[in-house]
Amino acid sequence: MDGRTDDEVLDAVGPRLRALRRERGLTLADVAAVTGVSESTLSRLESGQRRATLELLLPLSRTYDVPLDDLVGAPRAGDPRIHLKPVNRFGMTFVPLSRRPGGVHAFKMIIPARKEPARPTPQTHEGYEWLYVLTGRLRLLVGERDLTLSAGEAAEFDTSLPHWLGSADGKAVELLVLFGLQGVRAHLRTGRDPE
Repeated sequence: MDGRTDDEVLDAVGPRLRALRRERGLTLADVAAVTGVSESTLSRLESGQRRATLELLLPLSRTYDVPLDDLVGAPRAGDPRIHLKPVNRFGMTFVPLSRRPGGVHAFKMIIPARKEPARPTPQTHEGYEWLYVLTGRLRLLVGERDLTLSAGEAAEFDTSLPHWLGSADGKAVELLVLFGLQGVRAHLRTGRDPE
């Protein structure tokens, strides 16, 4: 047991559902159309005004492609390993490295090699992103800027600006990505903190 009461576990479901929906760039209307659960019910679940039931959580678990245990924050029994489930979106592979809903999410992102260069399709959404190139050469479009980052380079940007990521030379690119809601930024500290 992790020491939480049933009420504390149930109170945490709403923020998890909201974080999953936002992380996937979905609106309440999008989720309602897929699950058959009304927008008002989804809104009340996310805000904590309605308690989660198995009948409501099952379609949400399928829609978000996460185990039911993850929706309710059930503790793993004994096994400390994280079982990563890659997700393929926009022709790229995302490997979630963190499991906590809300806050900052960490992903390993893999952009596969392509014979033809990908045509940029800039997107916008709420949030802030920090990335670090592990291997390859990344082409990063942010607003009017067109940048090329090599292994070992990092960038951070507001995702409300039109942005796009792709390979700069057609070869595979691997990067680490931290994504957080608006106002959450990565901080790098070197040396000793001032006293």
